[in-house]
Amino acid sequence: MAANSSTGSATEPPGLETQWREIDNLNQQQLRAGDSWYLLDKRWYDQWKEYVHTGDQNSSSYPGKIDNAELYEDLDSYHLKERLSENEDFILVPAEAWHKLLSWYDKMEDQPPLERKVVDLPSTVKVEVYPVEIYLCLSSNLESTVPASFSRADKIHAIHQKIREHFDVSETAESRLWMRSTDTSSERLRNLNMTVLDACLSSSMTVIMEIRNADGTWPTSRPQIMRNSADEDSYRGPPGVCGLTNLGNTCFMNSALQCLSNTPPLTEYFLMNSYLEELNFSNPLGMKGEIAEAYADVIKQMWSGRHYSVVPRVFKTKVGHFASQFLGYQQHDSQELLSFLLDGLHEDLNRVKKKEYIELRDADGRPDQEVAEEAWRNHLRRNDSVIVDTFHGLFKSTLVCPECNKVSVTFDPFCYLSVPLPVSKERVMEVFYVSLDPTAKPTQYRLIVPKAGRVSDLCAALSQATGVTPDQMAVADVFNHRFYRIYQADESLSCILDRDDIFVYQLSSGYVDQDCEEVVMAVYMRERSHYRDYGSGSNSYGTSLFGHPLLMSVPRAQCTREDLYELLLKRLARYVRPLDPSEEVEEEEEEDEEELYKAQTNGVSDDEGEEDSEEAGPSKKEEETQESSQTEEQNNCQSEASPSSEGEEKAEEEESSSEPDRGSSTEEGQSASGSTDTNSQDATDGDQSASAEPSGKEEEEEDEDEEDEEEAASCAQANKRLPGRRRYTERRKKALFTIQAVNSNGTTERAMGEADGSFSFSSQPYIAIDWDPDMKKKYYNENEAEKYIKHQTMDVPHQQTTVQLQECIELFTTVETLEEENPWYCPTCKKHQLATKKLDLWSLPEVLIIHLKRFSYTKYSREKLDTIVEFPLRDLDFSGFLLKKTVNSTEPPCRYDLIAVSNHYGGLRDGHYTSYARNKDNGQWYYFDDSKVTYAREEQIV
Repeated sequence: MAANSSTGSATEPPGLETQWREIDNLNQQQLRAGDSWYLLDKRWYDQWKEYVHTGDQNSSSYPGKIDNAELYEDLDSYHLKERLSENEDFILVPAEAWHKLLSWYDKMEDQPPLERKVVDLPSTVKVEVYPVEIYLCLSSNLESTVPASFSRADKIHAIHQKIREHFDVSETAESRLWMRSTDTSSERLRNLNMTVLDACLSSSMTVIMEIRNADGTWPTSRPQIMRNSADEDSYRGPPGVCGLTNLGNTCFMNSALQCLSNTPPLTEYFLMNSYLEELNFSNPLGMKGEIAEAYADVIKQMWSGRHYSVVPRVFKTKVGHFASQFLGYQQHDSQELLSFLLDGLHEDLNRVKKKEYIELRDADGRPDQEVAEEAWRNHLRRNDSVIVDTFHGLFKSTLVCPECNKVSVTFDPFCYLSVPLPVSKERVMEVFYVSLDPTAKPTQYRLIVPKAGRVSDLCAALSQATGVTPDQMAVADVFNHRFYRIYQADESLSCILDRDDIFVYQLSSGYVDQDCEEVVMAVYMRERSHYRDYGSGSNSYGTSLFGHPLLMSVPRAQCTREDLYELLLKRLARYVRPLDPSEEVEEEEEEDEEELYKAQTNGVSDDEGEEDSEEAGPSKKEEETQESSQTEEQNNCQSEASPSSEGEEKAEEEESSSEPDRGSSTEEGQSASGSTDTNSQDATDGDQSASAEPSGKEEEEEDEDEEDEEEAASCAQANKRLPGRRRYTERRKKALFTIQAVNSNGTTERAMGEADGSFSFSSQPYIAIDWDPDMKKKYYNENEAEKYIKHQTMDVPHQQTTVQLQECIELFTTVETLEEENPWYCPTCKKHQLATKKLDLWSLPEVLIIHLKRFSYTKYSREKLDTIVEFPLRDLDFSGFLLKKTVNSTEPPCRYDLIAVSNHYGGLRDGHYTSYARNKDNGQWYYFDDSKVTYAREEQIV
């Protein structure tokens, strides 16, 4: 058969029916990897089928010699045409069928047979009609390429070896491959054990080999290096003494990287390229080796000794790609990044390629040694990497059911110890105390109160400093010139955040009920704008809150406009200048616009004038000479005041304006409640509770519509008064400001109350003092109003608590009761129980990571514990905490020396991470502050 193929001579064919039966049977065989199949021109094959089915050997449909000319691009190179389709352009026949047809019909001279191999692909077995024809080159000379053909079943390692052989690249040189489909698009070929098919390599693509530079960088990433020298290759420094550039709030990442970089076993593992043989590209829990490679690049650059600082941009991008919480440039916790990185490195370098299912067993009374060894063996069956070798230890977890006393013992691996800090039971709070004495400035106090205490405890602590009894104090949270919340004595202090501006007001009497003789009234300051606010569908005047609000107790009998005015004048005497005797009176005759505003806002002057006007009204109506003036005033009321003025009831539809974000606490001599808050007086009328949820200080909208009959009656009443006002010529007492009932936001105006001019409140009363801009400028001293003094308690520095690291570890191993959100299912009771839990240390790793849990989170607050933790730099002894007492020479000792510290400065909202680390080569301590690296002394390390 081989001779026939080479000479092209034909033998006597069998009968036509026999030919068809033999070839058809051969075509039915299954594909097997490694077999050869041949391509036949579809037109020739169809003509042969027609010929054998005629049954006439002399038929005109005789196909002649096998002719594949239509399958070649040209008859010189005999290169197969592109994009040929099976069963349209050609058919595939097995080798035996091809040789039979060749022996019967011969083939055209000089045409090579189109033999193709069967390849075993992951999901199918198929004939590889088109092998992959690619070009190979080095990154240092992209113009010098060589062609090569590879089967899709070949591994990338075969291409790697082919390039090394052809371009004489040393086996010790670290290299990586790229595939390029166009001049601008390149992609890494990370997994050398991947097939050509899985790597998506196709014909005409170029595979480029890149060789790592001596400074640890790759030729394609040299711009990622920062140097302070003009000569890039002139710097030579100690390996590992290299900064990391802050890319924008990435100090947390830099601090963690510096600590890991100075961990000798892990760094040696990467510097010696041991990771290359253990990259796990198939682990579904891993990052396809990308995190390990990105980390290796950073380590090799930092330990090349040729860089002042490295820019870890590629590493940051990879971390953000696989952990979306680290995307962007927000601040993060260094320990969270370290936890993710260790887990990512472990999965990328896991020597276990296929994890088996393991059913965990309880101790059931077996010896701890036996259970612990079993747990560790099971752990290594699924997790085996350099991270496990270096950082993993073993806990003993003991759970006891409170009902049946069932004891459950398990052994669990750990990568780091997260130890709690002893939490103080006291809390430092800063408050502003406002005395009843109108001449006294507010005083800022620093108080020590129980952390789990109540508002009454705060008042008791302040009472010791002021001598004022707690029942004469009202506590409120001031935000944006208004009361965000007025606290009751039994409310928890955990509702109050450290950044809140807390004011404590002295009252003439304590909290009172609605039926008592006195009422606690909230007072806001507002400034009226010069112009009406027509933009919101109303023509009322806009107002803006300013200054500090007040809480004051007022006898119910004095809740009239006149009495309140006099009380407020006395209370504001420190920063409100009284009227001169020459300014005590003024003429009632004023501009129509001012008169209309008073009718709308129910000011003090308006009501006083109204009473006089109503008395004089009947006699004035009899004068016909005022008829035209009266008609003009009525028209003004209808066309200008009707959308928002409704007489004494004042029930216009308004909207509460939104509040801006809260500011921080103030400095001495500045306002403790922020900048001026502007609101339009189109707010919706309604009652709003003084107590708000602590989740956010946001606006509340309230709507209340008045009946059409009330609108008509109200406007008619205003029209009835206006003519009388035009003719009233007596002189009256002048007012510095007007008083208006408002809601808790200080924006919604409400009805003034009873017909006798007194207030009537069904809930917490809020009133606003409305100032005309000109009157405020002349009589209100803003500088004096904002002043406060600091009590001597503010000068006493807050002493930090100091604890030993051993105390934190003891606290970690104490018995605790499980929380309701995380109960334990007792197999004996057959239900979930709040069992007691105790953690103990069974075995420790070679490198122990200790995480101090400084950030405390509760339902209402978050805080950073500033407790100082003291620890030894050498010989930290854990023997007293280890349950496993038999330590042989192959296991890590229970004494540790410090090699690195990650530091955090600042609070929860802002802060900065740095690190101290001891160089593994020279033993010298260094301080790493992003790109800056300095020498450090042992006594500096905290």
